[in-house]
Amino acid sequence: MTSTVPPTPSDGPIATPMSVQTARIELAPGEVPADNRFVNDDLLPVPIADRHWTTYNFAALWVGMAHNIPSWLLASGLVALGMDWKQAVFTIALANLIVLAPMLLTGHAGPKYGIPFPVLARASFGMRGANLPALIRAGVACAWFGIQTWIGGQGIFILLGKIFGGWAEAAEIGGQPWTLWVCFVLFWVLELAIIYRGMETLRRFENWAAPFVIVGALVLFVWITNKAGGLGPLLDQPSQLGWGADFWPVFFPSLMGMIAFWSTLSLNIPDFTRFGKGQRAQVWGQTLGLPTTMTLFALLSVLVTSGSQAVYGAAIWDPVALAAKTDNVFGLLFALVTVLIATISVNIAANVVSPAYDLANLAPRFINFRRGALITGVVGVLIMPWQLTETPELYIFTWLGLVGGLLGTVAGILIADYWLVRRTVLDLAGLYTPGSRYWYTSGWNLRAVAAFAVGGLLAIGGSHSAPGKGPFPEDGLIPLLKPLANYGWAVGLGASLLLYMLLMRPERVSRR
Repeated sequence: MTSTVPPTPSDGPIATPMSVQTARIELAPGEVPADNRFVNDDLLPVPIADRHWTTYNFAALWVGMAHNIPSWLLASGLVALGMDWKQAVFTIALANLIVLAPMLLTGHAGPKYGIPFPVLARASFGMRGANLPALIRAGVACAWFGIQTWIGGQGIFILLGKIFGGWAEAAEIGGQPWTLWVCFVLFWVLELAIIYRGMETLRRFENWAAPFVIVGALVLFVWITNKAGGLGPLLDQPSQLGWGADFWPVFFPSLMGMIAFWSTLSLNIPDFTRFGKGQRAQVWGQTLGLPTTMTLFALLSVLVTSGSQAVYGAAIWDPVALAAKTDNVFGLLFALVTVLIATISVNIAANVVSPAYDLANLAPRFINFRRGALITGVVGVLIMPWQLTETPELYIFTWLGLVGGLLGTVAGILIADYWLVRRTVLDLAGLYTPGSRYWYTSGWNLRAVAAFAVGGLLAIGGSHSAPGKGPFPEDGLIPLLKPLANYGWAVGLGASLLLYMLLMRPERVSRR
């Protein structure tokens, strides 16, 4: 391989020409020793010749990830919390437009340098310190993997039970029918089998899964519309909150929860964009794929949930439970296949790829991408996080609120370092070389750690729960910070970005 643009010694905040910002760079032969303890084949930059994902590939990736049961639960959960369909769609559309910005900013390093998220984090946190954000991201992904796999297993269990009957009455193991555990394990094995074949298999799977899942959602919409007697009952369900004093206390934490849902990907999106043909492919692919898809899917989910309220007298926010109400065998089979494809599509892309790279970054000599994926699958089961989706309050406010606050803090540091401190100019070989400019203090950039600690404290320190609705005190963990808790993602991102810029100012000045 040859360097398309030679590493620059400045690596600082000087203005860089647009041609340098958009150029694609790769390592020259022998530039990084193969036996380096910070290197393995999965962490090295993708060669330019292998960066061939197009706009369609990125758009299809987002369509496949957005159309899944948990994102359906996001929108339908807002209806269950008292919003009408207009308020729920507005909340989700705004959240996805907001989260698109950090997604594009962190995604820029992928097509340019061909590096995954944990390697990009070395520039700001240090070559060893990058394990801090990487393991936080990996832990969140493992929990999400468990949630998604459990939901997928439940979907199979419910729909097969409707088809064959008697499944729910099977003997229990650990408080659940053994047939449910079988569905869960089979689904778990199927997911890992696909990702074990590598990223190209994932790309091909997403390409055809995306349109299939859209069709499945539309079929459910047509079915409930027919049951309700037309669109009127779906659109007429009133808001229980109005647009006044009762609405805003629900809106702002819900908005942060919606942002938090994809804040995970706003960090590790370089894991995918590193395969992109260029910046145009990742920018247009994500812009066309994320906000439009999520808004359309949100519209479908809230209308279907409103329809269930009109038909059954109560909002059924779980699409599997709703689909199970049909007695048509073909409809049940179609719903079963849709649940399988939708859940596999998002779970592999969003919750296995990232921790596989993150764990490989922790011990490159011993863990490669495939081993990291297997570890993710095991940890995702051991965490047992499926209880988080029992109520909208736990799912949206507690789980997503905490995740959003912490990951927003990391995103602020990454964006500040890459765009404002270094102006997108990195020493590519230095990201893999001990003793380089990214070594800082024994491999740790203590200024990034300080910015993360302060930003994280401000973002989640005031976490609170209504009585009987969650694990936190009603007055907040730190009562003084309670007013910030409903804005955790924004507070974490803004505070860490500003503090990191302030702490890195002496280094920026010295490089001018």
